[in-house]
Amino acid sequence: MAKRADSNGPGLGRSNEPPLLILMSLASGTKHGYALTKDIEDFAGVTLGPGTLYGAIARLEERGLIEATPSDDRRQPYRITGGGRAALASAVKDMRALSDVGATRLGLRILSRRVRNNVVPRGATL
Repeated sequence: MAKRADSNGPGLGRSNEPPLLILMSLASGTKHGYALTKDIEDFAGVTLGPGTLYGAIARLEERGLIEATPSDDRRQPYRITGGGRAALASAVKDMRALSDVGATRLGLRILSRRVRNNVVPRGATL
């Protein structure tokens, strides 16, 4: 099960769909399971348990969105495929459109514009 690392706060949290988080992690390069888990914890604040992680990996592989790469040790690295990049790009576009609607409805038009133009520093709290 995916758990927020800081789930005690009053916020609603962020999207924590394991397949989406795995694709986001692999978009920056090939990783094995433990490296995926740590990267996802770092950028999303979500901890994926082994069953959740490897179940999602299996489904992503079946759909051709990621693939295993050769390895000389016991760890199995994975990389995102072209289809995985396209699926991730589509999901990110949808999330951006949804967040823009939310920002506009909250009267945060300037915030929405800053995010769209990548002005908000990485890791900044919005």
